[in-house]
Amino acid sequence: METSLIEQLEAALASKDVTRRAAILRKVTDLFVVGSGKFNDDQIELFDDVMSRLLDNIEHAVRVQFGDRIARIPDAPPRVVRTLAFHDAIEVAGPVLEHSERLEPQTLVEVAKAKGQDHLLAISGRKILPEDVTDVLVERGNKAVVVRTVRNAGAAFSALGMSSLVEKARSDDDLALRIWSRPDIPRQDLVKLFVDVSEAVKGQLEEADPRRVNLIRAAMTEASARVQADARIGSDDFAQAETLVKQLHASGLLDESQLSKFAGEASFDKVTVALSLLADLPLGSVERVFVQQQTDQIIVLARALDLSWATTVALLLLQAGANGSSRQQLDVCFANFSRLQSRTAQTALQFYRLREKAVGTSTQTSLQPGNGYRRQ
Repeated sequence: METSLIEQLEAALASKDVTRRAAILRKVTDLFVVGSGKFNDDQIELFDDVMSRLLDNIEHAVRVQFGDRIARIPDAPPRVVRTLAFHDAIEVAGPVLEHSERLEPQTLVEVAKAKGQDHLLAISGRKILPEDVTDVLVERGNKAVVVRTVRNAGAAFSALGMSSLVEKARSDDDLALRIWSRPDIPRQDLVKLFVDVSEAVKGQLEEADPRRVNLIRAAMTEASARVQADARIGSDDFAQAETLVKQLHASGLLDESQLSKFAGEASFDKVTVALSLLADLPLGSVERVFVQQQTDQIIVLARALDLSWATTVALLLLQAGANGSSRQQLDVCFANFSRLQSRTAQTALQFYRLREKAVGTSTQTSLQPGNGYRRQ
């Protein structure tokens, strides 16, 4: 069969008339489409070489037609597909970027970093989008690209990507609605999304999804404890973290070194459960300290528990999430940490405990050394 195939391809290339290149390419493409699924690697490589040569100096319309035909063929010649993917014209690149199974994730990343919004929009519609690809789409994409990526059920998001999405949603009501509809949003990002979301979006969510009416009402009344509690339900990661940390606490092994280790692992669940037990505070209250980005509250907790500055930095970095903390911000935090006396912090913490017991965890308050606490 291989000899026959070579003879057919050589015959197709025999003509030296440049004006006939389009007809020759169509003939070669027809030959490949008919035999797709039956060729071995060497034969596909031969088609790759011939098609690549024919694509040079060919009319734009023919190249567009060729790309559309080759995009959905599972065993399409990989080098040709890659060439089409990097083409500047979206009419040429679009079909393979959206449909071709022959494009490696790394190639998609390269295209997404190098090309414009039309190319990114095509990539965002692929059946499967791995995390390294969505990271670039979320970072570089315009609203249309980001929304289409979020709507894609086959898209996977890294912790960085999801955190960036939640941050973007603070000023984009439509994006917030799209993110909320995804089943894979991590619990801490779900909590943060609804702490920051606008009142207009809360109303839309309540109207659009009756099954979550109680959740939305809790957010609208600033009683985010119910949001957090519902977000924990069914979370295997949280259940495992809670069991581990409570076992350590019961055996007397939950200390600063363990807390620092959890923070270094960027484990939101382990850190918040551990601080809740060490500080004798409701878990929901501790979670809000992290999702509301109130660094002073972290410092009060750290000083009240006699934590070192190194451990406090680890907690601040976990609170900051994907955006991180600048050296200048950490310098300000260190000044506050050094200035705050442990006894003052412990007094503030005790006031906070009493307040929580008196009014329940539905009231949101902040640790404020010197001023007791204030409503959020």
